[in-house]
Amino acid sequence: MKRVLSGIQPSGQLHLGNYFGMMERMIRYQEQNDLFCFIVNYHALTTIFDREKLKRNTFEAACDFLALGLDPDKVTFWVQGDVPQVTELTWLLSNVTGMGLLERATSYKDKLAKGLTPNVGLFSYPILMAADILCYGADLVPVGKDQKQHLEMSRDIALRFNKTYGEVFVIPEPEIETTTQLVPGIDGQKMSKSYGNTIPLFADEKTLKKLIMSIVTDSTPVDEPKDKNSPLFQIYSLFLNSEERQKLSDRYDTPGLRYSEIKKELYDRMIEYFGPYRDKRDYLIKHRDYVFEVLEQGAQKAAVVADEYLQKAREAVGLNYRS
Repeated sequence: MKRVLSGIQPSGQLHLGNYFGMMERMIRYQEQNDLFCFIVNYHALTTIFDREKLKRNTFEAACDFLALGLDPDKVTFWVQGDVPQVTELTWLLSNVTGMGLLERATSYKDKLAKGLTPNVGLFSYPILMAADILCYGADLVPVGKDQKQHLEMSRDIALRFNKTYGEVFVIPEPEIETTTQLVPGIDGQKMSKSYGNTIPLFADEKTLKKLIMSIVTDSTPVDEPKDKNSPLFQIYSLFLNSEERQKLSDRYDTPGLRYSEIKKELYDRMIEYFGPYRDKRDYLIKHRDYVFEVLEQGAQKAAVVADEYLQKAREAVGLNYRS
């Protein structure tokens, strides 16, 4: 059984890109793998400087995962900051990480290009991500296309550490599901909180309808076939099986289709799809003690594994001088 690890940053309301790009896969993985799944609140500190917002986002992200079907009896589910061993491992890894490796990180360059103020945390983000992965002996790490380079950097760091100090860490492998690796936002770019183009999973009905109706479409006349590379077609397709997608494709090829009809159908489908999850989430939001207990138990399980790899690393570099 492979150990699969993945995390999500609580930087805002979780959206369709999070769900179809990562969360839905995690819920499937829990049935046949040793799944480690966590909320990466240390990473969120690179961009969130409002403590109440971070606390709220972290709790609500946990509720989202549990509402969507993550089973704490089948997986190890915790909040990153509840297992601080990862920060010590980050320091150990930083001493075998070359500056050139970090300087080549395209994600860092992209964030600066979007106007984010540079800081050391943002620059060294890939080392913390490597520690997240290596601290738990992950065999497989599902990532989106935008995180593929960071996973490759984690592999480079692990290989460098093992070459320097001996075989300590498992070398992780990436897993990219090409059909859902990039979910478009309402403006056609990748759906991302940083772009402000998301459709939150649990938005209220009024907000959800407004967002869906604002999905960009072209000006193709009603009596002509429509563009299937559009964000509307791609987003709606996420909720359809192969037969339904073919029917939608045929409709796009047939003159007479109106985008407003498709948007209304998408709204109805989302309300139906997430309805049961919404009810469970509402329950969890009101039962905070249960959620905290689940996260504490998960942190205890995760800490056992983290301690094992951290002690191996400490011994390898010579920090355990009494042994």
